[in-house]
Amino acid sequence: MTTNTTIGSSGTTVSQTLLDTMNGTSSSSSSTSSTSGTSASDLQNTFLQLLVAQMKNQDPTNPMDSSQMTSQLAQISTVQGISNLNTSLSSLSTQLTAGQQSQAALLIGSTVLSSGNSITVSSGKTSEFGVTLANSVSDLQVVVKNSSGTIVNTIDLGKQSAGTIPVSWTPTDSSGNTLANGTYTITATGTINGQQATATTLTSATVESVVQQSSGTPGLVLSNGSTVGLTSVAAIL
Repeated sequence: MTTNTTIGSSGTTVSQTLLDTMNGTSSSSSSTSSTSGTSASDLQNTFLQLLVAQMKNQDPTNPMDSSQMTSQLAQISTVQGISNLNTSLSSLSTQLTAGQQSQAALLIGSTVLSSGNSITVSSGKTSEFGVTLANSVSDLQVVVKNSSGTIVNTIDLGKQSAGTIPVSWTPTDSSGNTLANGTYTITATGTINGQQATATTLTSATVESVVQQSSGTPGLVLSNGSTVGLTSVAAIL
């Protein structure tokens, strides 16, 4: 059973549920009531109604202290604002993901550079490759090994700035002989003032299709059998 409370000399009545909401308490009757109407917006409206009722019926010689009420109302407004912001961000995230899918689809059929260490030599030519550097280096070298793990050549690229460096190289051994057809492994080593620097090798592959990854972001399925995210593409050739 819901009880009412009279506020002020004019006899304005306010329900017990409204007072319980304002005071953060609950009565035995309200504890069994429906949980509806407890959103930030509903609570905000309830507080405003109670605030107006109290202001209309306050004793002029002893004005009420509304600081606590307005503080609670401000907190509810903040919660409501955060809730609205989360909804907006969720919607924006969905739109961005959809946009990324469209951008990724445009790459189908393109050749891209991504992290890898395997290159192919065929008829005196090699598949495109490169190196990405986190920092500028005073010297950059790429070591090429055959399928047996033997070093066949070392490519000295000299001083390089940070970023992605595409490498153009005629596949020959250290004596200048053309390398046999096959698959070779590359590793990169950078030097900064005599200290080894981080250098990541990049190999080329064709984008065959686009899939959705477990994270919800698009993944590029490459001709070398790997799947990479858009952010893993260092260059589009």
